[in-house]
Amino acid sequence: MPGLFAGRLFDIGFFHPMLMSASCLLVIATFLVAECHEFWQFMLAQGLATGIACGFIFGGALPVTSHWFKKKRSTAFGLIATGSSYGGTVFPIITRNLIPRVGFPWTMRILGFIILGHLILANLLVRRRLPPVNVAGGLLNLAAFKSPPYSLYVANATIAFLGMYACLTFIDVSAVNAGISPDFSFYLVSLGNAGSGCGRVLSGILSDKAGSLNILIPFSVLAAVFTVIWPWCTTKGSLIAIALLYGISSGAFVGLLAVPVAQLGGTGDIGRRTVCRASYTFVI
Repeated sequence: MPGLFAGRLFDIGFFHPMLMSASCLLVIATFLVAECHEFWQFMLAQGLATGIACGFIFGGALPVTSHWFKKKRSTAFGLIATGSSYGGTVFPIITRNLIPRVGFPWTMRILGFIILGHLILANLLVRRRLPPVNVAGGLLNLAAFKSPPYSLYVANATIAFLGMYACLTFIDVSAVNAGISPDFSFYLVSLGNAGSGCGRVLSGILSDKAGSLNILIPFSVLAAVFTVIWPWCTTKGSLIAIALLYGISSGAFVGLLAVPVAQLGGTGDIGRRTVCRASYTFVI
């Protein structure tokens, strides 16, 4: 949902205030999670506040990349997308190991300090290159759906998202159900995210050479195939293999998802076009 606003705010020149405000909100929300005791408190801090903050941060990271890269844009998008893979690999391991040692509140505070350090660097280093442009169409620019390629792409991305993360979300649960130790199965999620990071970089490099859709489509098909195979994996070796292979193939989907949309127009409304496309997909 924040992407519906973040893309437009980026286009009209509010990138840095948006990034700073969202960064402060994310750090505060992370520290507040350490003080939560009731379910509604977790919903507000971890669910609502963290989600809004991440949406606005993500909403600025996508279009600003297009300001600096054109020839190697897919590679740049892939590298940007590895940030979530890095977090998805490291944060679960940190959390799993710190909670027994320092408790949940201090674990969240440590994560908050890690996030704070990364966001300070982002606020200091990330800059837009081109001047803002107040293009016609308003906040959502629903007229964009008059373009058949754009509408078809959003519809396909929406359908793909319905099942894309099933394996990554439940692979550790399926491993426990297969009789594998929870101490081991927990790391399957980190393995999947690590593989996803490799897939995002690899697919970006290949996309610049062969075309974004020419890489996105076969990698997405492979992710679907590995998702179908996953329920039959009941041993440690097979689950490690499926986590890595699924991670690599699904990583291409995440890393390249915004590239075709960015290529459908100019940079004047790149924020609204790319970020709102993602928001339409999630909302639908």
